[in-house]
Formats: sequence, structure tokens, C-alpha cells
Amino acid sequence: MSSKKTISKREWRDSASGKKTPAPKATKVSDRHQSKQRSPIEDKPAAPKTQASRAKKLVVRNPNQKIMERARDLKEKRVDLDSFEPVRLQKALAASGVGSRREMEDWITQGLVTVNGKTAQLGDKVSPEDQVTVKGNVIKLKWPDRLPRIILYYKQEGEIVSRDDPQGRVSIFDRLPQAASSRWVAIGRLDINTSGLLILTTSGELVNRFAHPSFEVEREYAVRVLGELSTEQMKMLTEEGVMLEDGLAKVERIYEQGGEGANKWYNVVIKEGRNREVRRIFESQGLTVSRLVRVGFGPIGLPNRLKRGQFYELNPAEVAGVLKWADMRLPGSKRRR
Repeated sequence: MSSKKTISKREWRDSASGKKTPAPKATKVSDRHQSKQRSPIEDKPAAPKTQASRAKKLVVRNPNQKIMERARDLKEKRVDLDSFEPVRLQKALAASGVGSRREMEDWITQGLVTVNGKTAQLGDKVSPEDQVTVKGNVIKLKWPDRLPRIILYYKQEGEIVSRDDPQGRVSIFDRLPQAASSRWVAIGRLDINTSGLLILTTSGELVNRFAHPSFEVEREYAVRVLGELSTEQMKMLTEEGVMLEDGLAKVERIYEQGGEGANKWYNVVIKEGRNREVRRIFESQGLTVSRLVRVGFGPIGLPNRLKRGQFYELNPAEVAGVLKWADMRLPGSKRRR
């Protein structure tokens, strides 16, 4: 009897997704009829991928000896796997790069996932000692037993924050370096016409601490508009807010930043990440945003030396500071009660 083979995440993405090329088959009359009913958009082939040059890394001077020693110590420490609490199966599979959480839920429902030899059910939880198979392949689950990585990228206008785009536009993931043993996840998105600070990490928990609405993490923007807000309008935006099509939007802080001619700059702080929220807030006041730059997100600001299209990776000591802000446990530390 042949033993099951443990495959790597890369092998899983390439060959274990179950998307094999089907053998050609005869076209039925009903199939031909359906093909005639498809919209032109569905039949349109994906645009060729735009080639993107690699982003340059911002090189900084090494910190002092004490910080470097602490950074090395943090990088070497690991969390004891026995200390991990069981997590939902679909979450563990998604965090291990097998697929999206929703896709994992579908596969569990279809009976394609087993835990310790038994067919899994939605709601099942797994621990590091459990053996999980997906479509007959043993999956080595990844657990956050080491310090995560964090990079800051100065996103340029015209770039999208997505790995899949049928229009073939430049993605920030085409420009950034690959994470050797994990996958970069963007903390919040910026639309194609917005530039500025984009934070990426290998920690799903950290993404949740930044981006989930319940944590109300501040996002700071530099906004250029044609025209200007009156004192009464700025007061109204901070005190009462403005009703948009998807609910009330309120500005935490707003103040003028100067400008030339008819163009005025404002500094705006909000606590939500709804789609095009800042642009829609200004549009509600009869003003059009001509430039939007995110300059801060939570405890992290856009570094002064970071140029457009460059990235900077936080050193382990800086990462530890972000985890402390997020109230997350460091490798080697005791679990907080």
C-alpha cells in the first residue's frame, strides 16, 4: 500500500488544486446554444500581463549594538507548538497557503478534507499535532511560531493591490520580493489611483488587528482637492459626519496643509477602510480629490526617506514594537492572561 506524500505549498499551488486540464469532449447542442447566450465580456480573453520592474529596497544604517543583539535574539526564538490553542480548520488551511478561507469551507463541505483520517466537518478545530489531508494529499500546516515579517511599500498610482487581474495591470505583488516560507498579505488596500503607505506582513493575526473595523485603527491621508472646505464644513465632518450610500462617515481629525492657486491640501484621519471613503467624503461637499496619499496607518508612518516604488523591511526589534502595539505575543514570551 502506497503512503501519502507530503507536498510543499508551492507544489500545492502548482498541481494539487485539482484544476487539471480536462480531456476534450464533444460539444452538445445545448452547450452551443449556451455559448451563443454568453455576454461579450465573458468571452473576452484576459489581457496580457504588464511587465513590472522590481521595487528597490531602502537601505538604512544599522542600529546600535544593543538593538542588533535584541533583533538577533528575537529572530531566533520560537513559540512552543504545544502552547497553541486549536483553531478552526478552514482558518489553519488558509493561513498555510492552501487556498482562501471560503474555498476551504467549500472543500470541507464537499468532504474533500480529513483530520486524523476522519472526514472533516465545518466547525472542526485543529492543533499542531493533527494530520490534515486535502484531496488525498497530506498538508503540512504552518503555525505562527516565529516572529512575522513586515514590509512598508510606497505604492504608486496605477498599481493594484491584488494578485489576480484580468486586465493585466501592474500589481504591487509583481514588484515586491517573494516571502521564502510564507506569503505577503496586504493590510488594507489602496485603490489604483491612491498612492502612499502600504503595509504587508506574513501574519494573518496582525492583518486582522490592523484592518478589522472593531479595532478602529487610524488611517491618515494627505489629500489635494480643487477648491477648499469652509470652517463650518470641517466642523460638520468631525462632529456630525456625512451620510454616504453605505452609511455614516465621520472624520476624526482634519486640518489644512496649504496649497497653491485653486488646489488645497488637507490632512485627514479616519478610522474606517471603506472603499474610496476619503474621496466620497470630499465629493459629498462638492469637491473632487485630485491626489490622495496615505501617510500613516496605526503606529506606522510613511518613512521620509522612502521613495515611490521603494520598500523597507522592518528589523525584528521594530516588528516586536508593532506586535506590542497590537497586543500580540512575542516568540518565547508567556501567554497573557
